[in-house]
Amino acid sequence: MDFNHVPVLYRECMENLNIRPDGIYVDGTLGGGGHARGIGERLSEKGLLMGIDRDMDAMAAAGERLKDLKCRKLLVNSTYAEIDSVLEENGIDGIDGALLDIGVSSFQLDNPERGFSYMHDAPLDMRMNRDDSFTAYDVVNGYDKRELTDIIRKYGEEKWASRIAEFIVRERKTKRINTTGELVEIIKKAIPAGARREGPHPAKRTFQAIRIEVNSELDQLREAIDKFCDVLNPGGRLCIITFHSLEDRIVKETFNRRLNPCTCPPEFPVCVCGKVSDVNKVTGKPIVPSEEELETNPRARSAKLRVIEKR
Repeated sequence: MDFNHVPVLYRECMENLNIRPDGIYVDGTLGGGGHARGIGERLSEKGLLMGIDRDMDAMAAAGERLKDLKCRKLLVNSTYAEIDSVLEENGIDGIDGALLDIGVSSFQLDNPERGFSYMHDAPLDMRMNRDDSFTAYDVVNGYDKRELTDIIRKYGEEKWASRIAEFIVRERKTKRINTTGELVEIIKKAIPAGARREGPHPAKRTFQAIRIEVNSELDQLREAIDKFCDVLNPGGRLCIITFHSLEDRIVKETFNRRLNPCTCPPEFPVCVCGKVSDVNKVTGKPIVPSEEELETNPRARSAKLRVIEKR
C-alpha cells in the first residue's frame, strides 16, 4: 500500500517555521514525509533534516520520499517525546525548528490491517509502533467497565461512554472481541438509534479514545512540548498541529505556562519566584485550514496550528 499522507496546513507550517537554509530542523511525526520534504527542500547542503517516527512503515515510505533531497538527513525510529535523548545520541546540542503533526496518519487510517479505522473490519490493533506488545485488543478485552468508561469519556468525549462500556463487557462474557467490525456493531447497539442518526459515525469517538490509550498519545504530547521548547536555539520555532480539543488544550495550556511561568500568588505585588519566560508567542488564536484546503482534503477540517518561538 502506498503512503499517501496529505500534509495538513502545509503552506502555513512552512511559513511559520521560518526556515534557515543551514539550520537543523526536526519533523517529530515524520509520517509519509510530506511536511518533512517541504522542510528539506528549503535547506541547503549544510542544513540537517531529522525525521522521527515510531512506525517503521512510515520510516520506510518517508526514506524513499526524501532520498533525493540535497540536505543532510537523519531518520530515527523513536517517539517525539524522546527528542532530548535522540539529540544527545546524535551529538546535537540544539535545533532551529520543529514540527509535530499529532494523531493518526492517513496511511494508518486507510491501511485496513492496522486496525485504526471503524470503516474496515480488521484485527483490533491500533499500534503506531508494531513492536509494542499492548494493543486495542488488550484494552477492549482487558479493561473493566469503569476503566473503559473513563477512557471513552475522557479521550473520546463520548456522552454514551458508560453504556458503550457496559455493552462491551456484556458482549465479551460470551466471547472475546477480536475485530474492529465486531466492536463497531457493539457500539452501534449501545448508542440509541436517535443519537446514531446525528453527528459523526457512532464509533468515531470510541475508536479515538482506544487509539489514544494504546499509544499513550496525550502523555507523549505533554512530555514532548517542554522538551522541544528546551532544545530550541534562540529564534527557533515549534509548530504543533492538533486534531481535537484534548490535544489543542494541552498545547495551549503548555504554551501559556511557558509564556507566563511565574508561580507567585496573584496577591503578591511583585514577582519573587524569579521565573521568566524563555519563549515568545507567534500565534494567539490557532491557525486553521483555508476553505480551499478543506475542499481538497476534508480530513483537515479539525486541524489547528499553534506556534511558539524561543527567545
